[in-house]
Amino acid sequence: MYLHAGQDFIVNTRDIIGVFDLETSTDAGQKAKLTDEFFRRAQNEGAVVDISGAMPKSFILTDFSGETVYISQLSTAALKRRAERLEV
Repeated sequence: MYLHAGQDFIVNTRDIIGVFDLETSTDAGQKAKLTDEFFRRAQNEGAVVDISGAMPKSFILTDFSGETVYISQLSTAALKRRAERLEV
């Protein structure tokens, strides 16, 4: 199945490792430090794809082509609802 991730972009659900909220994963603390380090490494490897076109709200980690991070303008709740509709 395919998940519409925003901006006319779809992701194969088999490739999705996780969907994460940008605000809560980048708040102060150890979690933010680890997320920043992860994004820096992914950016250096050319594995970050910005499909948000606007204010980003979440990121989708996939195992497509190694590891690819898609930054989306959709909230994690919206992506979850879309994924749940696929299971019906």
